[in-house]
Amino acid sequence: MSWRVVVRSDAQRDVAVAAQWYEAQQEGLGSEFREAVIKVLDELSDNPLLSCRQHPRKNIRWRYPQRFPYRLIYEVIDAEGLVVVAAVLHAARHDWHWKKRV
Repeated sequence: MSWRVVVRSDAQRDVAVAAQWYEAQQEGLGSEFREAVIKVLDELSDNPLLSCRQHPRKNIRWRYPQRFPYRLIYEVIDAEGLVVVAAVLHAARHDWHWKKRV
């Protein structure tokens, strides 16, 4: 089964801000960050259920892109075959940052 992945505008903004910050640190690093996020999105379309549930009532999960300390926080809606990416946040950020988005 192929899952449909939808990235909310807040999450798109998260990626843009983080990529801009990485690019300011080192030329080309922002592009590498974007590519790492795209790779995770591709993996989610194959199987979003590989990561453990992180919420007691909702099917909220997250996955980390390779090399970068960020997590893609997403909800799996089984009945619709849908994955909704709600946030892309630094792993050190407190959980309330993503909980207000889901």
